[in-house]
Amino acid sequence: MARKWFLLISLLALLVVPMMASAQDDAMEPPPGFESWDAVVEAARGQTVNWYMWGGSDSINGFVDTFYGEVLAEEYGITLNRVPLTDTVDAVNQVLSESEAGVAEDGGTIDMIWINGENFFTLRQADLLYGPWAQNIPNSALVAWDNPAVNLDFGRPVDNYESPWSSAQFHFIYDTARMGEDDLPRSYAELTAWIEANPGRFSYVAPGPGAFIGTRFVKQIFFEVSGGQEQWVGEFNQDLYDEWAPVVWDLLNSWEPNLWRAGETYPAGEAEHLELFANGEVDFAFTQSPSGAAPWIGSGQIPPTSKGFAFTENMIGDFNYVAIPYNAPNKAAALVLANLILRPDRQAAQVQPDNGFCCGWGIDVSRVTDEAGLAAIEEAFENLGAAAEDPNILAAALVSDIAAEYQALIEADWEANVLRR
Repeated sequence: MARKWFLLISLLALLVVPMMASAQDDAMEPPPGFESWDAVVEAARGQTVNWYMWGGSDSINGFVDTFYGEVLAEEYGITLNRVPLTDTVDAVNQVLSESEAGVAEDGGTIDMIWINGENFFTLRQADLLYGPWAQNIPNSALVAWDNPAVNLDFGRPVDNYESPWSSAQFHFIYDTARMGEDDLPRSYAELTAWIEANPGRFSYVAPGPGAFIGTRFVKQIFFEVSGGQEQWVGEFNQDLYDEWAPVVWDLLNSWEPNLWRAGETYPAGEAEHLELFANGEVDFAFTQSPSGAAPWIGSGQIPPTSKGFAFTENMIGDFNYVAIPYNAPNKAAALVLANLILRPDRQAAQVQPDNGFCCGWGIDVSRVTDEAGLAAIEEAFENLGAAAEDPNILAAALVSDIAAEYQALIEADWEANVLRR
């Protein structure tokens, strides 16, 4: 199994293009405003880093406090202040408000934000992020910056203004006690037939703000019915969307008579959908975790016979990031934290279900050469259990996400053309 996971992570790191020669052979330039990395570490000592991040998961909160907070304090003399958010847009609005009020550099309240997609694009477009810095921290040498899944965030260039934390890939969960592997649909076309043959046994998360996993489920339908994901990569294309949106809404509407509760209502979020699965009301749930069903088996939320599975293509995978606002008062501490996040032993910790975070790698593990890092990675691979989909299937199905403009458009049009039809 360990070798299989090495294959998956290598393919994730090489999503679209082959590896290019690393620029990290050259001497690393320090982050803006600092003369060297040693100067960053020295300036950070004694600081408190205010990390604003979505706080809806107790297990993720605990992971951050333990695997980052304790190390920051012990090794760097930095205090971690994790500030929980209901929605990342709250942090974005805070930075925007401070800018409008004329708050100068170093005078803000936020040092780092867990961010991606339209939230990153909003701050980047307004020129309200510190940087460019993401390739100017030591552990950036472990990041596959030549990979479009890394250097493009929902189709927009990262431009070294955010640094990866982890990765995720959409797929499904089923219960092996209810059905066999040969009975699983492996495409939306097969899912359509499955829904018709199993009325009332399927539902999906309603697309919308805060329910991106439902939006992603629908977005992948666009890829399949239009003949492939490649044409959707790059700048937003209204004509392409207008051509295929009616096909998608027709397909989803054709499902409704055979959906859970005949499509009169949809799960409002991932947790509600998972509860329907756990209660045996529907036969599939959604996951973004590389360990499939393991996190929820471990927490006792779903049957221990549950397992991840993926379609054979068009399963969206992406990276999430951390960014530093232009007016962060403790930039040095934020830089040290961003570098720690990429350290191989911390990356290995985050993929293991027992630690509570259980997202994918933010680094390319093939770039790790130190003995301690390699040992931590190997241990992580060995700890990923049988509740995960075959990593070769995940790797073969992997595609990148697309421009952020599609997100809100799909959510609004799904509500108008499916939910309220």
